[in-house]
Amino acid sequence: MKIFNFLDFFSYFCRPNQYLLKLLLTMYAIVEIAGQQFKIEKDQKVYVHRLKAEEGSQIDFDRVMLVEDNGTIKVGSPLVDGAKVTATVLHHLKGDKVLVFKKKRRKGYQKLNGHRQYLTSIKIDDITI
Repeated sequence: MKIFNFLDFFSYFCRPNQYLLKLLLTMYAIVEIAGQQFKIEKDQKVYVHRLKAEEGSQIDFDRVMLVEDNGTIKVGSPLVDGAKVTATVLHHLKGDKVLVFKKKRRKGYQKLNGHRQYLTSIKIDDITI
């Protein structure tokens, strides 16, 4: 009896769909960058909290929690050993303005505050296991 893996099963029983095959054949990882977790793929652009790096420089992120490569999933506890994500800093910028409005009804109290978050745009170059 022949044992099928998922890709063989999918291509054998279903009509190939380019979008679904792309989803199955892409490599992605869940990585922690500046205190937040992101699901990233190769050549993806991501906005993260401001990083202390120069524009155009390369950064390595080693806090990788999950890596998926063609149906093979590696889950760390809490991190995947030896996994690394390499990214290039594109530029530093400020995000859109966020307005915070506070009001207490019938008391005449109104307060309007706002801020713009400092962000860094990065491009994912490589995911290595």
